[in-house]
Amino acid sequence: MSVPEETDTDWWTMLADPDFLADPHDRLDVLRAENPIHFDPASGCYFILGHAEFSEAMRNKAIGRDSRNWKGGWHSDPGFRERDPVAFRLFSLFQPQMINVDGIDHARMRGVYEPAFRAQAVAQLEGMVREETERLIAALPSDGRPVNLIDAYAQPMPLNVLCRLFDIPRDMADTVSDWSKKLIQIGDLMLTDQQKSDGLEALTAFKSYLREQLSVSSTGTEGSLMRLALQGLDNGTLDEEETLTNLVALLIAGHETTVTLIGIGLKLLLEHPKEMERLRAQPDLARNAADETLRYDPGGNFLLRVAAQSCEIGGVKIPQGAPVIGLLRATNRDPARFKDPHRFDITRTGNAHHTFGGGAHFCLGAPLARMEGRLAFQCLLSAFADIELQEPPRWLNMGTNARSLESLIVTLKR
Repeated sequence: MSVPEETDTDWWTMLADPDFLADPHDRLDVLRAENPIHFDPASGCYFILGHAEFSEAMRNKAIGRDSRNWKGGWHSDPGFRERDPVAFRLFSLFQPQMINVDGIDHARMRGVYEPAFRAQAVAQLEGMVREETERLIAALPSDGRPVNLIDAYAQPMPLNVLCRLFDIPRDMADTVSDWSKKLIQIGDLMLTDQQKSDGLEALTAFKSYLREQLSVSSTGTEGSLMRLALQGLDNGTLDEEETLTNLVALLIAGHETTVTLIGIGLKLLLEHPKEMERLRAQPDLARNAADETLRYDPGGNFLLRVAAQSCEIGGVKIPQGAPVIGLLRATNRDPARFKDPHRFDITRTGNAHHTFGGGAHFCLGAPLARMEGRLAFQCLLSAFADIELQEPPRWLNMGTNARSLESLIVTLKR
């Protein structure tokens, strides 16, 4: 059994450094070469930078997603509720969902929604997703006027799809988007007081709205996720809080992560014109382009796991209660797994990136996200013969984990 690398790295200062967040790869390459697993004695966290090691961690049944098992974390620290009552309430209200539980409870909750994300069910959605995509493309200017592709395309496309899947009126789209932006930051391990307050307010309002929707929708539209939620509630598989929190989580994950995939993917194609022309010539590479975007520039910096039991990962003993943090921008560019990892290559195959997680918690909505990314790239490049970036892309300030573009200003010509 090996000993994890203990360096003089100030991990939390580094992870919050804007310069590091903008371009972390030189530093991550050095740290990963030193050791694929690093231990931070100041926080008790194990940082995993190696692809094989994080794959092993996500497959290990002793390591899960339930943060209540974090020794000294928000739930197990008896003084946390008094020190930070807003955060404690926020985390408690966000806890009862499939993403945050393991074992039997995770399987029970996930089973309610899995039928909607099986390959055949997702394939049947392609016509609807294409319709939403082409409707937005028809509204884009083609006369040389600058347009922000995030606001006009990447943001509304997955949101409009989700509104249809969840029986949410289209006029609620902007409100749902605002709630989602505030709630996706819960995945940040260094939330500010303002983010906690904003998140609690958004979560309370979101649940209240969905509770009302459930009460007025007796069955839900055929094939909708709202119908599955109602069935799970009616047959006792889920209680009301689990139903509401899972709906919130599905709407956040299904929206914000796909906005990021589409926005960052279009940015990368514009910055790599040879890859864009290759995709124009071979539209079937769009699925590859989506996965290469997720590998090369993921919409999150890390994934959190917690050891429910002591175990061994990569020859390193992980004690019970220890947080395990996979640094995606390191594991996704590990040269031990990916040839020429710092090259954006839409022909790359066997692209086993970690952006969708892994093991029991592999992203439920991955098939839909891949379809939306594929269609977003294919339809836009098919509609416009010339797409030119007009100014440097701007990133949203979303903290240390979530990553998303604020603007991608281009001109379009047919």
